[in-house]
Amino acid sequence: MNGISKDYGSVHALRNLSFKLEPGERCALLGPNGAGKTTTLKILVGLLTPSSGTARIGEFSPSSEEARRMMGYLPDDASPYRSFSVRENLEYIGALRGVEDVSDRVDSLLDSLQLREYERAKVGRLSRGNIQKLAMALTIIHNPSVLLLDEPLNYLDIPTQETVIEHLKNMNSTQLVSTHIMEVATRLTDRVVMISHGSVVWTGTLEDLRKLGKDNEPIERVVARMLTDVL
Repeated sequence: MNGISKDYGSVHALRNLSFKLEPGERCALLGPNGAGKTTTLKILVGLLTPSSGTARIGEFSPSSEEARRMMGYLPDDASPYRSFSVRENLEYIGALRGVEDVSDRVDSLLDSLQLREYERAKVGRLSRGNIQKLAMALTIIHNPSVLLLDEPLNYLDIPTQETVIEHLKNMNSTQLVSTHIMEVATRLTDRVVMISHGSVVWTGTLEDLRKLGKDNEPIERVVARMLTDVL
């Protein structure tokens, strides 16, 4: 992203936002609620057009077919087709994504994300946690090379969180994880882009961030202090 701004009338959601991820990098987009994280992801996935500046997925515009083939996107309010069953959702999206041996891939995800017992259940009857598991399966079904994830561990119980973390760590992909929870950032990523009021206020590795602490200060307190200083 280079010089991205996004305005909604007099409201400035993003202000000259710039950062870059290297291939294979895992980065947290970290900031408080209302910082502009979700807006940033929606611009990167092509759902929103910036007021100014440019965004690229590799060398492609986010709205291009080339970029969309590369990406997997998990929104913060994921809503699979409620009238479809779990398996039907996976088979449909897998077919749209051009996944080879769709049935085998679906079976693998049903088992690894503990969705097998719900494969014939309609999505509208699932718990919020199981909907989140299905949404994650839909996001990664085509093994995307770029993952954009908005609070990916929301609603998941601890065993499922560990399963999802292991899945993401084993994927050969560039990952941008939007979160306001420091533990999510430390479990899933190695680098942080910290934003507040739509602007980057700090960027660096998690190790760099820890070094800013005083006398074994917890990393959460370091982040809270940094964000308080810019409010």
